[in-house]
Amino acid sequence: MQLKGQLLASTHLEAYTQNWIDFQYINGLVISGGGTFHGQGASTWPYNQCPKTHKCKLLPVSLVFSFVTNATISGISSVDSKLFHLQIFESRDITLDSIRISAPGDSPNTDGIHIADSTNIQVANSVIGTSDDCISIGPGSTNLTIFNVLCGPGHGISVGSLGKNANEKDVNGLTVRKCTLTGTTNGLRIKTWPSSPATLKATGFLFEDIIMNNVYNPIIIDQNYCPYANCPEMDPSLVKIKDIKFRNITGSSVSPEAIKLVCSKATSCEGVELNDIILKCNGDDSQKYDVYLFSCLW
Repeated sequence: MQLKGQLLASTHLEAYTQNWIDFQYINGLVISGGGTFHGQGASTWPYNQCPKTHKCKLLPVSLVFSFVTNATISGISSVDSKLFHLQIFESRDITLDSIRISAPGDSPNTDGIHIADSTNIQVANSVIGTSDDCISIGPGSTNLTIFNVLCGPGHGISVGSLGKNANEKDVNGLTVRKCTLTGTTNGLRIKTWPSSPATLKATGFLFEDIIMNNVYNPIIIDQNYCPYANCPEMDPSLVKIKDIKFRNITGSSVSPEAIKLVCSKATSCEGVELNDIILKCNGDDSQKYDVYLFSCLW
């Protein structure tokens, strides 16, 4: 598929059965052409109630790849999606290269790329700026590579949230290298739900050679994740986090806590390595301090 120019999504929600454009059961898909998929999301964002309650109707995702193998998506742009820009599900051996994704900083749930239940996915040489995760990695994802991505604004690069639903599968094998995050509300984040009905593992992650520019929470593991306004006290998360490496993370933090590790009391974190972490604080002078952490292992 070659896209030249700009393709506009309908602004009428009744025009959608679910998503905008679905690619399903395709082997050898190639998308290129330098064009733009414009979701025209601004007209529908006021109808998105998901940031307030889990009982909400999901808006259409712009591009969905389901059961796709051996695909290359390169040189295209996605602008102002109604919900996620790109979603990859039950797919394998996909390369996304030179992708540009953008949405305003106040657009709800406009994740750049969401990956779940997929294997051997690579995202490289791309620019992503939205109001939510630049890249989010869901359950069942294995052998993922994120390389040379510019992220911001948004919520950073996130694994999770994990453990919300029963029968979720492990996340195993993630490499994030040579990426730059600017002005994001989180940097590198792993998030799991408390009182999780699923027992799963998140293992074998490497975050290396990352630059942070005025980022809140540059390094964060949060096993008490709850995005809603009212979150009752719940049982500890049952997601096991193991063998996580943060290496050569440099730059600046806006938050007083540059590194935040909130692990589950039920499973605990194991094998978390922090090596060559140098983060200068650019926050409030009354709370200002710098982090120099050259080697640490939990």
